[in-house]
Amino acid sequence: MTSIAIDAEFDSGNIEVRSIDGNSAVLVIRKDHLSEFAQWFHFRVSGAAGRELELKIVDLSQSAYPAGWPGYNACVSEDREYWARATSTYDKAADGGCLTIRYTPASDIAWFAYFPPYSMERHQDLVAEAAASEGVDYRRLGETLDGQPLDCLELGDGDTQVWLYARQHPGESMAEWWMEGALECLTDPGDPVGRALRQRCRFHIVPNCNPDGSRRGHLRTNAVGSNLNREWAEPTPEKSPEVLAIRNAMDESGVDFAMDVHGDEAIAAVFLAGFEGIPSWTEGLKASYDRYKSILDRRTPDFQTRKGYPVAKPGTANLSMSTNQVAERFGATSMTLEMPFKDNDDLPDAEQGWSPERCKVLARDCVASLLEWLDEREA
Repeated sequence: MTSIAIDAEFDSGNIEVRSIDGNSAVLVIRKDHLSEFAQWFHFRVSGAAGRELELKIVDLSQSAYPAGWPGYNACVSEDREYWARATSTYDKAADGGCLTIRYTPASDIAWFAYFPPYSMERHQDLVAEAAASEGVDYRRLGETLDGQPLDCLELGDGDTQVWLYARQHPGESMAEWWMEGALECLTDPGDPVGRALRQRCRFHIVPNCNPDGSRRGHLRTNAVGSNLNREWAEPTPEKSPEVLAIRNAMDESGVDFAMDVHGDEAIAAVFLAGFEGIPSWTEGLKASYDRYKSILDRRTPDFQTRKGYPVAKPGTANLSMSTNQVAERFGATSMTLEMPFKDNDDLPDAEQGWSPERCKVLARDCVASLLEWLDEREA
């Protein structure tokens, strides 16, 4: 029997082959460059039509988030458009923590990933389409360490300054799927939510804060191993030019409302994380943030407020994280949106789990909630 072949030398690819025997393979996730983070994988298997694959990813007890593997099913696609879930099981006692993926492809090539990838080529298409839309201004905020542009799209005629930014952690590809949904709403001249928001807000949208990590197949860091969401207090051109460029642009515009879009490896839910521990925390900021959470909770069953991160105690906020820094720096209503890598346990989908399609729908609910939040603020 001819053995399968496994490749990962492409945009956002990440896997190392330890061994292949027929239709079975033992694999290891490559760490982010100059970093100990490892969790993102993306590879293709060829020569597998009609054969049940057994793919073992090992040494996962040393991954960034071992709690992300129990209950997780790997993403799989045979056309790179529609992504389903392949039956996967995790045994923390085997091979240093082993995820076993089983799948029988109908065609000769199948792609597997931690979450459906959002390639840099698709990013270029997203930016091009949005920039060509009526009323949209393109802005090149700066350049990454690998020489890629840091893209920002600006639109709207209102006074409220809104910043939406995603993929500080490049392996959290659901964040850019969310961005695609948000931009579709905001640039559609026939969408009433987008029209109303453009009248009242000036949007500054960074669909991908970490192009280098995205292309390199990193989970959490940029080209030199910097976790961008720990660089907001003192960003530098040498370690975090991406954050420095975005924060400088924020200083120019000011910020009234900000959403930093992410994914969470372990928590099987959609939730928000706020800025409760900042030094300038007030009851007014609390009311503003709580109001937005309440609106989003009412608008979509994909969002909930029961599960999430522990709330920081007064005065203990980490100001190197963007949500805290932006809230403290600008007095903004700032938040981090988290989506699951697994499924949403409150509304599960056995075929796809949490998916690109659901990310895009959630994005429209988030921007529609912003419109309602503005209505209540101005009432």
